[in-house]
Amino acid sequence: MTQKIIAIVPAAGIGQRAHAGAADAAGQALPKQYRLIRGEPMLRLAVKALLADARVEQVRVAVAPGDGWAEQALAGLPRTVWRPCGGPGRADTVAAALQEASLQADDWVLVHDAARPGLPPDALARLLDACLEDGVGGLLAQPVADTVKRAGTDTAGVEAAGRFFVRATVPRDALWLAQTPQMFPAGLLRDALRDAGARHAAITDEASAMELAGHHPRLVPGSARNFKVTWPEDFELMEKWL
Repeated sequence: MTQKIIAIVPAAGIGQRAHAGAADAAGQALPKQYRLIRGEPMLRLAVKALLADARVEQVRVAVAPGDGWAEQALAGLPRTVWRPCGGPGRADTVAAALQEASLQADDWVLVHDAARPGLPPDALARLLDACLEDGVGGLLAQPVADTVKRAGTDTAGVEAAGRFFVRATVPRDALWLAQTPQMFPAGLLRDALRDAGARHAAITDEASAMELAGHHPRLVPGSARNFKVTWPEDFELMEKWL
Protein backbone atom coordinates (compact mmCIF):
# COMPACT_ATOMS: atom_id res chain seq x y z
CA MET A 1 0.00 0.00 0.00
CA THR A 2 1.54 3.30 -1.12
CA GLN A 3 -1.25 5.64 -0.05
CA LYS A 4 -1.10 7.22 3.36
CA ILE A 5 -3.86 6.80 5.90
CA ILE A 6 -4.22 10.04 7.85
CA ALA A 7 -6.80 10.65 10.57
CA ILE A 8 -8.43 14.02 11.18
CA VAL A 9 -10.19 14.80 14.46
CA PRO A 10 -12.27 18.00 14.28
CA ALA A 11 -12.21 19.42 17.81
CA ALA A 12 -13.05 23.09 17.44
CA GLY A 13 -16.52 23.06 19.00
CA ILE A 14 -17.63 23.50 22.60
CA GLY A 15 -20.25 20.73 22.87
CA GLN A 16 -23.09 22.88 24.20
CA ARG A 17 -25.47 19.94 24.76
CA ALA A 18 -22.93 18.15 26.94
CA HIS A 19 -22.03 21.22 28.96
CA ALA A 20 -22.85 20.93 32.63
CA GLY A 21 -20.88 23.74 34.21
CA ALA A 22 -17.44 22.16 33.71
CA ALA A 23 -14.55 24.63 33.97
CA ASP A 24 -10.77 24.53 33.94
CA ALA A 25 -8.48 25.64 36.78
CA ALA A 26 -8.78 29.25 35.65
CA GLY A 27 -12.56 29.12 35.77
CA GLN A 28 -12.94 29.15 31.98
CA ALA A 29 -15.76 27.04 30.51
CA LEU A 30 -14.23 23.72 29.42
CA PRO A 31 -15.20 22.39 25.96
CA LYS A 32 -16.54 18.86 26.27
CA GLN A 33 -13.63 17.28 24.37
CA TYR A 34 -11.34 18.25 27.24
CA ARG A 35 -13.47 16.92 30.07
CA LEU A 36 -11.89 14.00 31.87
CA ILE A 37 -13.00 10.40 31.52
CA ARG A 38 -11.14 8.02 33.79
CA GLY A 39 -8.56 10.74 34.38
CA GLU A 40 -7.82 11.58 30.73
CA PRO A 41 -9.29 14.23 28.42
CA MET A 42 -11.92 12.72 26.13
CA LEU A 43 -10.04 14.05 23.09
CA ARG A 44 -6.90 12.20 24.14
CA LEU A 45 -8.84 8.95 24.46
CA ALA A 46 -10.37 9.41 20.99
CA VAL A 47 -6.92 9.98 19.48
CA LYS A 48 -5.47 6.97 21.29
CA ALA A 49 -8.26 4.83 19.82
CA LEU A 50 -7.11 5.82 16.31
CA LEU A 51 -3.45 5.21 17.12
CA ALA A 52 -4.30 1.62 18.10
CA ASP A 53 -4.04 0.62 14.42
CA ALA A 54 -0.50 0.95 13.08
CA ARG A 55 -1.84 1.59 9.58
CA VAL A 56 -2.92 5.08 10.68
CA GLU A 57 0.23 7.03 9.86
CA GLN A 58 -0.73 10.22 11.65
CA VAL A 59 -3.58 11.80 13.61
CA ARG A 60 -4.16 15.49 12.95
CA VAL A 61 -6.34 17.29 15.50
CA ALA A 62 -8.00 20.51 14.28
CA VAL A 63 -8.82 22.88 17.16
CA ALA A 64 -10.17 26.41 17.38
CA PRO A 65 -7.77 29.36 17.06
CA GLY A 66 -6.71 30.37 20.55
CA ASP A 67 -7.39 26.93 22.01
CA GLY A 68 -5.53 26.71 25.30
CA TRP A 69 -6.03 23.04 26.14
CA ALA A 70 -4.93 20.93 23.15
CA GLU A 71 -1.19 21.00 23.77
CA GLN A 72 -1.48 19.58 27.28
CA ALA A 73 -4.29 17.17 26.40
CA LEU A 74 -2.27 15.58 23.58
CA ALA A 75 1.21 15.79 25.09
CA GLY A 76 3.37 12.72 24.54
CA LEU A 77 1.11 10.95 22.04
CA PRO A 78 3.01 9.44 19.09
CA ARG A 79 2.12 10.22 15.46
CA THR A 80 -0.09 13.10 16.60
CA VAL A 81 -0.11 16.80 15.70
CA TRP A 82 -2.62 19.54 16.41
CA ARG A 83 -3.36 22.64 14.40
CA PRO A 84 -5.48 25.75 15.26
CA CYS A 85 -7.33 25.64 11.93
CA GLY A 86 -10.86 25.00 13.21
CA GLY A 87 -13.74 26.83 11.54
CA PRO A 88 -17.28 27.79 12.53
CA GLY A 89 -18.72 24.38 11.63
CA ARG A 90 -17.61 20.77 11.33
CA ALA A 91 -17.38 20.82 7.53
CA ASP A 92 -15.31 24.02 7.66
CA THR A 93 -12.93 22.47 10.18
CA VAL A 94 -12.46 19.25 8.22
CA ALA A 95 -11.95 21.16 4.96
CA ALA A 96 -9.34 23.39 6.60
CA ALA A 97 -7.57 20.39 8.12
CA LEU A 98 -7.49 18.68 4.72
CA GLN A 99 -5.97 21.74 3.10
CA GLU A 100 -3.42 22.14 5.89
CA ALA A 101 -2.36 18.47 5.60
CA SER A 102 -1.42 18.80 1.89
CA LEU A 103 -2.38 15.21 1.07
CA GLN A 104 -2.27 13.49 -2.30
CA ALA A 105 -5.66 12.89 -3.92
CA ASP A 106 -5.44 9.12 -3.44
CA ASP A 107 -4.35 9.25 0.20
CA TRP A 108 -6.96 8.03 2.64
CA VAL A 109 -8.53 10.24 5.28
CA LEU A 110 -10.26 8.97 8.43
CA VAL A 111 -12.44 11.59 10.14
CA HIS A 112 -13.30 10.75 13.73
CA ASP A 113 -15.36 12.56 16.36
CA ALA A 114 -13.52 13.81 19.42
CA ALA A 115 -16.63 12.75 21.34
CA ARG A 116 -16.28 9.04 20.45
CA PRO A 117 -13.51 7.85 22.79
CA GLY A 118 -14.91 4.32 22.95
CA LEU A 119 -13.97 3.27 19.40
CA PRO A 120 -12.90 -0.41 19.67
CA PRO A 121 -9.80 -1.57 17.75
CA ASP A 122 -11.75 -4.29 15.92
CA ALA A 123 -14.33 -1.79 14.61
CA LEU A 124 -11.55 0.49 13.34
CA ALA A 125 -9.84 -2.49 11.68
CA ARG A 126 -13.13 -3.50 9.98
CA LEU A 127 -13.48 -0.05 8.46
CA LEU A 128 -9.89 0.07 7.23
CA ASP A 129 -10.10 -3.41 5.73
CA ALA A 130 -13.43 -2.74 3.99
CA CYS A 131 -12.41 0.58 2.45
CA LEU A 132 -8.96 -0.55 1.36
CA GLU A 133 -10.48 -3.67 -0.19
CA ASP A 134 -12.85 -1.96 -2.62
CA GLY A 135 -11.77 1.68 -2.63
CA VAL A 136 -15.28 3.04 -2.24
CA GLY A 137 -14.92 4.74 1.10
CA GLY A 138 -17.35 4.27 3.93
CA LEU A 139 -18.27 4.74 7.54
CA LEU A 140 -18.96 2.81 10.70
CA ALA A 141 -22.69 2.58 11.41
CA GLN A 142 -25.26 0.47 13.22
CA PRO A 143 -28.72 -0.69 12.09
CA VAL A 144 -31.52 1.03 13.99
CA ALA A 145 -32.91 -1.35 16.61
CA ASP A 146 -35.58 0.83 18.24
CA THR A 147 -38.96 1.79 16.85
CA VAL A 148 -38.63 5.24 15.28
CA LYS A 149 -41.28 7.96 15.62
CA ARG A 150 -41.57 11.14 13.59
CA ALA A 151 -42.72 14.06 15.73
CA GLY A 152 -45.12 16.80 14.73
CA THR A 153 -48.05 18.92 15.88
CA ASP A 154 -51.00 17.50 17.80
CA THR A 155 -54.37 16.76 16.23
CA ALA A 156 -55.47 20.36 16.71
CA GLY A 157 -52.40 21.67 14.91
CA VAL A 158 -50.99 23.17 18.09
CA GLU A 159 -47.30 22.82 18.85
CA ALA A 160 -46.32 24.11 22.28
CA ALA A 161 -42.70 24.74 23.17
CA GLY A 162 -41.12 21.59 24.57
CA ARG A 163 -44.11 19.38 23.69
CA PHE A 164 -43.93 16.81 20.93
CA PHE A 165 -46.50 14.43 19.49
CA VAL A 166 -46.23 11.33 17.28
CA ARG A 167 -47.03 12.04 13.66
CA ALA A 168 -45.94 8.68 12.24
CA THR A 169 -43.95 5.52 12.85
CA VAL A 170 -41.01 5.33 10.47
CA PRO A 171 -40.06 1.95 8.96
CA ARG A 172 -36.62 1.10 10.28
CA ASP A 173 -35.70 -1.75 7.92
CA ALA A 174 -33.12 0.27 5.96
CA LEU A 175 -32.16 2.80 8.63
CA TRP A 176 -28.65 2.96 10.09
CA LEU A 177 -27.15 5.23 12.73
CA ALA A 178 -23.97 6.84 11.41
CA GLN A 179 -20.83 6.71 13.53
CA THR A 180 -17.23 7.66 12.93
CA PRO A 181 -14.56 7.17 11.73
CA GLN A 182 -15.63 7.89 8.17
CA MET A 183 -12.99 7.05 5.58
CA PHE A 184 -12.61 8.50 2.07
CA PRO A 185 -9.94 9.33 -0.50
CA ALA A 186 -8.62 12.79 0.31
CA GLY A 187 -9.25 14.23 -3.14
CA LEU A 188 -12.87 13.08 -3.32
CA LEU A 189 -13.62 14.31 0.18
CA ARG A 190 -11.96 17.65 -0.46
CA ASP A 191 -14.03 18.18 -3.62
CA ALA A 192 -17.25 17.02 -1.94
CA LEU A 193 -16.85 19.43 0.96
CA ARG A 194 -16.00 22.30 -1.38
CA ASP A 195 -19.03 21.65 -3.58
CA ALA A 196 -21.35 21.25 -0.60
CA GLY A 197 -20.13 24.57 0.76
CA ALA A 198 -20.74 26.28 -2.58
CA ARG A 199 -24.30 24.94 -2.53
CA HIS A 200 -24.81 26.00 1.10
CA ALA A 201 -25.91 22.44 1.85
CA ALA A 202 -26.44 21.23 5.40
CA ILE A 203 -23.57 18.81 6.00
CA THR A 204 -23.69 16.91 9.28
CA ASP A 205 -20.95 14.40 8.49
CA GLU A 206 -18.46 13.63 5.74
CA ALA A 207 -20.64 10.89 4.27
CA SER A 208 -23.46 13.38 3.64
CA ALA A 209 -21.07 15.53 1.59
CA MET A 210 -19.99 12.48 -0.40
CA GLU A 211 -23.62 11.49 -0.96
CA LEU A 212 -24.43 14.97 -2.23
CA ALA A 213 -21.59 14.54 -4.72
CA GLY A 214 -23.18 11.36 -6.04
CA HIS A 215 -21.11 8.78 -4.19
CA HIS A 216 -22.48 5.84 -2.20
CA PRO A 217 -20.37 5.27 0.93
CA ARG A 218 -20.16 1.74 2.26
CA LEU A 219 -21.81 0.97 5.61
CA VAL A 220 -19.48 -1.02 7.88
CA PRO A 221 -20.87 -2.47 11.15
CA GLY A 222 -19.71 -0.38 14.08
CA SER A 223 -20.09 -0.91 17.82
CA ALA A 224 -22.47 0.14 20.59
CA ARG A 225 -19.39 1.15 22.56
CA ASN A 226 -18.58 3.72 19.86
CA PHE A 227 -21.46 6.02 20.84
CA LYS A 228 -21.12 9.80 20.76
CA VAL A 229 -20.88 11.53 24.12
CA THR A 230 -23.60 14.15 23.69
CA TRP A 231 -25.50 14.69 26.93
CA PRO A 232 -24.12 15.25 30.46
CA GLU A 233 -25.13 11.75 31.58
CA ASP A 234 -23.18 10.21 28.68
CA PHE A 235 -19.90 10.87 30.49
CA GLU A 236 -20.85 8.46 33.27
CA LEU A 237 -21.96 5.85 30.75
CA MET A 238 -18.69 6.12 28.83
CA GLU A 239 -16.77 5.77 32.09
CA LYS A 240 -18.46 2.41 32.57
CA TRP A 241 -17.71 1.25 29.01
CA LEU A 242 -14.04 2.13 29.35
